[in-house]
Amino acid sequence: MSPEGARQRVLVVDDDPDGLATVLDILELSGYEAVGACNGREALQRLASGELPDLILLDLMMPVMNGWQFREEQRRSPRLADIPVVITSADRDAQRVAKDLGAAALLTKPMAVKNLLATVGRCIRAPRKGP
Repeated sequence: MSPEGARQRVLVVDDDPDGLATVLDILELSGYEAVGACNGREALQRLASGELPDLILLDLMMPVMNGWQFREEQRRSPRLADIPVVITSADRDAQRVAKDLGAAALLTKPMAVKNLLATVGRCIRAPRKGP
C-alpha cells in the first residue's frame, strides 16, 4: 500500500473465467485492488471509463480482441501507454512475444502463486498522486 493508504490496482485480462477469478482472488487477498476483463475490447472499455491501473496482466490468446491487438491499442494511447504490462501465456514462444510487445515481464501458465505475486510486486508502478 502507498503511504496514503490507497491500494495498488491491477487489471487482469483473461478469457478463462476460472483462471481470471483465481488470479483476482489471489491479488485481492494479497492487498491489491484487482479488476478483471474477459478480452482486450472489454479491457479497453474499462480503461476508458474508470481509474487507471498500476499494472496490467494480459493473456495473449482471447476472443474478440487478443493480447497483441490490445497491446497495439494501448501503446497508441498517450493515456495508457506507460502502464506496465505483464504477459501471461502458456505458449512456448511467449518469451519472444513478450519481448516484442515491450512487456515488463512474462508469467507462464499455469502460474505459481509465488511467481505471480513476486512478478506483480516487481513490475507494478507506484500509484499516482492526485487526479
